[in-house]
Amino acid sequence: MNQSQPTQHETHDDSHHGSHTGVFITVFVMLCVLTALSFWIANSHLMDNRYVGWGSMMAVSAAKALLVILFFMHLWWEKMWKYVLTVPAFIMGVLLVMLLVPDVGFRTQTYSNERRINAPVAEVVSAEAQAVEASSEPSSESSKH
Repeated sequence: MNQSQPTQHETHDDSHHGSHTGVFITVFVMLCVLTALSFWIANSHLMDNRYVGWGSMMAVSAAKALLVILFFMHLWWEKMWKYVLTVPAFIMGVLLVMLLVPDVGFRTQTYSNERRINAPVAEVVSAEAQAVEASSEPSSESSKH
């Protein structure tokens, strides 16, 4: 075989194996912006309504996780096998939540009378009461001396 002729592997288009430095820098900047957005949400009026605040925080966190998974774990450039792995895992996760949340939520409906009588009652304590209780307890450092 003539050494001057390129092999089939050498003539293959290697553009998908090229440098992705620009993409990684863009993703890094986007992650920084999303982190700043998380910080802003945590310190904004959105946290007055905990469902809106925490929902917004979870949406930003999911976007950041998606960026990391797609680009830093190189799944953006992978073939279709990534769907073979992620779609069944996602379906299983959704099914587990759908099956376990009602089980936990409705567990007290199947209690026997004896268990219902002896079950502990949930105590709701405000944040102010917890702070007062924590400040009135002697610290472990001062009790050692």
